Amino acid sequence: MTKPAIGFIGLGLMGSAMVERLQAKAYDVTITPNRSRPNIDAAVARGATEVATARDVAAASDIVMLCMDTSDSVEARMRGGDGVIAGLRKGAVVIDFGTSLPASTRVLGDEVTAAGGTYLDAPLGRTPLHAKDGLLNIMGSGDKAAFDKVAPVLNDLGENVFHLGDLGAGHTIKLINNFFAMTTANAMSEAFAMADVMGVDREKVYNVMAAGPLRSGMMDFVKAYALDGDPMQLAFAVKNGAKDVGYYVQMARDAGADSIMSQCALKGLKAAMADGRSEDMVPQMVDFYSDLYKG
Repeated sequence: MTKPAIGFIGLGLMGSAMVERLQAKAYDVTITPNRSRPNIDAAVARGATEVATARDVAAASDIVMLCMDTSDSVEARMRGGDGVIAGLRKGAVVIDFGTSLPASTRVLGDEVTAAGGTYLDAPLGRTPLHAKDGLLNIMGSGDKAAFDKVAPVLNDLGENVFHLGDLGAGHTIKLINNFFAMTTANAMSEAFAMADVMGVDREKVYNVMAAGPLRSGMMDFVKAYALDGDPMQLAFAVKNGAKDVGYYVQMARDAGADSIMSQCALKGLKAAMADGRSEDMVPQMVDFYSDLYKG
């Protein structure tokens, strides 16, 4: 069976890993320039076709995939004369793999439907390292027939592929997931920093915590940096963590709920950004808290 033509927009850490995986699985991929020029060049060297605009990507593709940093970025690439919607093929499926606001997702869904396509949200769990091996968690939602149509491609990208309900459900669940993840990562980072303040060994703290019910993958991601010096086990920037928790807060407020637990994580992440650590990986929050408490 002929594989669908894929268009991919947003070759950052995660997007470039996903494109590499798609190319390894023999998909024809069309891309357009963004801020990550080295990732574009690497994809072209592996056989991807580079075009000038998002509209050109859509015109060449059966499935258009976006992996962008914010809802504003997604909307900018979707709309306008050079946007995806302007070039969309009839019957094409557009998939937003980023972490976006559910309200924005639903509005874009209506616009894509009016243009003759279908819009799905499918935010991601796990890391770029998992993406290269096709081991992502994919939280899909939207029209079930369209989801089933693209499922073989999603299964090439993910180990655990979910259909979670109507359009926007994936982004809703992802924001809940990332709120919990960033809260846990910040708490673990502070725990290691407090060990420094109190003059106890970080590894001993970890060994005790990991022996009980607190043990988690997120704890181990932070430990990989705090003890082993590897921040890339969780290749997720502080600025992205702050964005996602901020979106969670906004989503909750739009629903009439004022989140309490999110405020600590958001305060820590924003403080780290103000301290010039926006591009640090989240496990490096250990350094932020440690430096903060040292005075």
